[in-house]
Amino acid sequence: MVVRTGNEETSAQRSDAPLRAHVLIIEGRFYTHIADLLVEGAIAEFEARGVTYTRLTVPGALEIPQVLAAAVGARAAGRMSFDGAIALGCVIRGETAHYDIVVNNANHWLMDVAVRNDAPVGNGVLTVDTEAQAIARATGGRKGKGGDAARACLALIELKRAFWGHKA
Repeated sequence: MVVRTGNEETSAQRSDAPLRAHVLIIEGRFYTHIADLLVEGAIAEFEARGVTYTRLTVPGALEIPQVLAAAVGARAAGRMSFDGAIALGCVIRGETAHYDIVVNNANHWLMDVAVRNDAPVGNGVLTVDTEAQAIARATGGRKGKGGDAARACLALIELKRAFWGHKA
């Protein structure tokens, strides 16, 4: 990650460099086999970077923003400490409008909580038409969508620290 002001580089770090951080993994477990693949990739990325994590599980994607909001509140009250979070889960299109309700609300409220509370969040909630698409996206360890969400979160943590002048 590189932050530049004009022609001056103010902070630089390789994306594979160790990072001292603690991240919440909030997993929607409605499709457990897909959630397991996503978590596997995220944990592999965190372990490769030396990042610690806490796993929190919820039934599905709609519950993820609620848990993030509760965690942010606990952090503000000094009862919990974390540098960022990732949301992992899967929503597969069905025959009703329920898919649209879940996808729109889960993503809207996840980003609302993140932005309003200055919380770095990597979004790894898959929104797909078929189970096969979900498995294809979740598979791959660090190169799958779980790893992508972890890297996004870590990049946001690094940027937040750079804005505040903190070192990784």
